[in-house]
Amino acid sequence: MKVMHLLPSLSSGGVEQVVLELCQGLTEQGVECVVVSAGGPMVAGIEATGARHITRPIGKKSLLTLLQVGKLARLLKEEKPDILHLHSRVPAWVGHLAVKRLPKAARPKVVSTFHGFHSVNFYSGIMARGNKVIAVSRCMKQHILENYPRTAEADIVVIPNSVDVAQNYPEYTPTAEWFTKWRTDYPELEGKFTICLPGRITRIKGATHLPPIIGALKACGIPAHAVIVGETKKGKEAIRQEIEQEFEQAGLSNDVTWTGHRRDLRDVLCACDVTLSLTLQPESFGKTTLEALALGRPVAGYEHGGVGEQLEVFLPEGKVPTGDTAAMAQLLSKWYTQRPTPVLPIPAPYRREDMIGAHIALYNALIH
Repeated sequence: MKVMHLLPSLSSGGVEQVVLELCQGLTEQGVECVVVSAGGPMVAGIEATGARHITRPIGKKSLLTLLQVGKLARLLKEEKPDILHLHSRVPAWVGHLAVKRLPKAARPKVVSTFHGFHSVNFYSGIMARGNKVIAVSRCMKQHILENYPRTAEADIVVIPNSVDVAQNYPEYTPTAEWFTKWRTDYPELEGKFTICLPGRITRIKGATHLPPIIGALKACGIPAHAVIVGETKKGKEAIRQEIEQEFEQAGLSNDVTWTGHRRDLRDVLCACDVTLSLTLQPESFGKTTLEALALGRPVAGYEHGGVGEQLEVFLPEGKVPTGDTAAMAQLLSKWYTQRPTPVLPIPAPYRREDMIGAHIALYNALIH
């Protein structure tokens, strides 16, 4: 079996990480994987799995990208994939138009994955077309059914993103050398109740809700300290400045640490006391929260979206009404003295082998 994955690029990001994991798991099962994107720093990781990468500028939101349709059609003729798997909207448009240029007998089966809650319009609707549509959570499936009624429920398959339980497990602990460097780099965290908020610095991640939460905890005598882990992408500097100003206005400038992007997020999650999800809009899944739960670390989050689904399974008491910072602070004050343990071990369908097996089963069902 040969599967061709289309996505915009291979820079850091959740979609890119899922494609990397798919390539690794699928190639281990004897599936040939080809990834087509504009490239990026994760190409080496893709190729290390045994998959091949072909560089094509298929992800830019420009009419000029349509010039790639003919080139992709020729590539499909050469590669003859059994499955064309679409992971993003612009590549999906290029992919669908390219497939239409092939004789019907030579067309691959088309699968798309809804990785996120895109704006509902004709442009986004391309992700709901194809032979099968993968939703990464139950709420994602409901979103598709409500907004793209032409997509039959039988054609939507829920396959959650996964966690590698061989890498993320409750007994895991960072090395002594790692902890030494962590304490050296961030001495302000010593003796503090550390609240980790992972994710890129964007408005919807909810970092503006941290100052009132940290402030309420400190008012109770709890030495709370926010640890914001994530990069500030170009063009988002104003959002970070806004968050910094809110901490300053609350008199909490010394109670927040910005680490920037970290490649050792697993270790950071272990070093912090609690991981938060404060997304103001529901996330389709929430991969980092699942990793923290798999590590046996407590997670508190707003109760909507994929994170709410995870907490319902692993730590129901971690669910907080969306946007209620007072309720979040109250829960964290309780956890300061008595931290809960998530339900473990991680059950199906959240393990890596479950995700890979579900994809292979779906692909096989389409081509046999």
